[in-house]
Amino acid sequence: MRARVGLLALLLLAGCAQREGSEVGVRAGNIDLERLSNAHAEPGQWLTLGRTWKADRYSPLTQIDVENAGRLGFAWEYAARTRRGRVEVGHEATPIVVDGIMYASGPWGAVYAVDARTGEERWRYDPDVDGSYWRRACCGAVNRGLQVWKGRVYVGTLDGHLVSLDAATGKELWKVDTLIDRDKRSYTITGPAQIAKNVVVIGNSGAEFGVRGYVTAYDLETGEQRWRFFTVPRNPAEGPPEHPEMELALQTWDPDSHWESGLGGTVWGEMVYDPELDLLYVGTGNSSPYPIWHRSPRGGDNLFLASILALDPDTGRMAWYYQTTPGEIWDYTATQNMILAELDIDGRTRKVIMQAPKNGFFYVLDRETGEFLSAEPFVYVNWASRIDENGRPVINPEAIYKDRPAVVFPSGAGGHNWQPMAFNPDTGLVYIPARQQGMVVSNPPAPYEWQPGRSNTGSSAVFSFLLELVPPQQRAAAEAMFAGAQGSPGAKTEEMLIAYDPVAQQERWRVPLGSSDFTAGGVLTTAGNLVIQGTGTGYLNVYRADTGERLHSIEVGTGIMAAPMSYEIDGEQYIAVLAGFGGALAGIYPKGTAPYRYQNYGRLLAFKLDGAATPLPPAREPQRTPEPPHIEALAKADPDRGALHFSRCASCHGARGEERLSAYPDLFR
Repeated sequence: MRARVGLLALLLLAGCAQREGSEVGVRAGNIDLERLSNAHAEPGQWLTLGRTWKADRYSPLTQIDVENAGRLGFAWEYAARTRRGRVEVGHEATPIVVDGIMYASGPWGAVYAVDARTGEERWRYDPDVDGSYWRRACCGAVNRGLQVWKGRVYVGTLDGHLVSLDAATGKELWKVDTLIDRDKRSYTITGPAQIAKNVVVIGNSGAEFGVRGYVTAYDLETGEQRWRFFTVPRNPAEGPPEHPEMELALQTWDPDSHWESGLGGTVWGEMVYDPELDLLYVGTGNSSPYPIWHRSPRGGDNLFLASILALDPDTGRMAWYYQTTPGEIWDYTATQNMILAELDIDGRTRKVIMQAPKNGFFYVLDRETGEFLSAEPFVYVNWASRIDENGRPVINPEAIYKDRPAVVFPSGAGGHNWQPMAFNPDTGLVYIPARQQGMVVSNPPAPYEWQPGRSNTGSSAVFSFLLELVPPQQRAAAEAMFAGAQGSPGAKTEEMLIAYDPVAQQERWRVPLGSSDFTAGGVLTTAGNLVIQGTGTGYLNVYRADTGERLHSIEVGTGIMAAPMSYEIDGEQYIAVLAGFGGALAGIYPKGTAPYRYQNYGRLLAFKLDGAATPLPPAREPQRTPEPPHIEALAKADPDRGALHFSRCASCHGARGEERLSAYPDLFR
């Protein structure tokens, strides 16, 4: 009898240890559908990228709040460096914390597992990816997250593989090639995998390089392929549609479409799985090439570009779709993060999905049926005047650039890009890292010709923040166009954090983040009435969620793009974030940013109440700009010709002298 009592006591202790996050008797990465569905009962854990299956990036922890946020300080740091040659690239993922262990992904598809109390490394996985592979990626060798499930970690690698790792050791359990055409050398993976019941689903990147989008589901245990859903059709001459949805899509494309371009529609952002409705939500990307008159000359909606899809995770069949930008021509992806919620709309509680895609409208849809509920602009928009009652945009003819250049808002960088927004059910507000920025976009004079392995946008666009890089004559013409566009806010870029009411479709407050380029990082919100956001200028800022008042600012010395998260261990709440600027922006760091003042390398940082001062990386040595050479017999046309070549390279290789820093060799020197 005594032995039985002792055994029972041990079992009870083990159960308590598991609930409290102790390592005793707990399987590493022990998440399943039941646990994820009851994440509200474990407020101290952060079980998936958005914390729960609703992906709202809301922490119910309250130890850190508006009264004491000013006491937030440094707890620990982990050096998350994954370098290939001279290339040190950006960090864009949100860490996951399960039972005291933090898992985070980095560039190339690297994975770091650390003790969430101390930052001490448990294990590290560095995938075997060739260092030159980043040249094939549109937007850097970045990775936007991993998933942890039933003792395993799932991550995509830049070179197109999906990997399953042992959560306790980091040992590679299986690795599958997800690419349908490796010879194209243009597919990459930068987005996170998504667990959907019994499968793990992964998409890909590369639309600008001329590829065809799709998502693939694999068996969690074996890596065996279960199904594949293509987001755009293939040339009918190559065979019948692979699945019924492609028959529907074909009706919206010209039979003489430019099939060789792949057509785009890649899935590189966060997906979301709803266990209550048993639906997987997928956001699709932009066209390839951008102009519809090149890719589908007779027009059409071109499904399923720039769409939200609801798929059955068992079969891959589509339950519903909603297209945000029919006939997409502006690089307006719908891959931005999606949030699931219950909202009271017109006296009725609706299960909704919310998204603020690149095109500048905030969408609320019924997530059971895909019914369009509402959409209003959250930044200045001129490509469409409104979204009608059927959920279709009313296109502004002045935004069509087929026959003449056009000033278009938002730019192809979007009113909101990949940096995650967050939803606080206490305030009822969504917090959007937003950008007000336009572009002058035009149709090149030469006919479109697809070029393997190169950017195949089929159009030319000058974003307002890039005007200083173009030759003087072109710059003056573009600035005149911005100034002459009716209602346009002009050529100035404005970054901001917006608090948005999704029911009323109205902004409640905004925090200006300056006119520098790309300073707004992803967002966390908490039950402590807080909104926390990092900036590309190297600060972690804490705001009141109800008013936007800034309560605290911590200089970390490294640019932040990723969204912070929060967790609790042994009764203490932490805020953690991956810092490290780069990715698509590695050549255009904001003016006066931390990467200019300090070394820019990956850092996993954690903060707590009454923590220490945050250590800053070593200061950079200032570089001397040499005197310009004197060249005899310089023809008058040579400087203009040189300026044109320089402008093509300067977006990556142009640090603008002492004002800016580039991750690449600085041609200004």
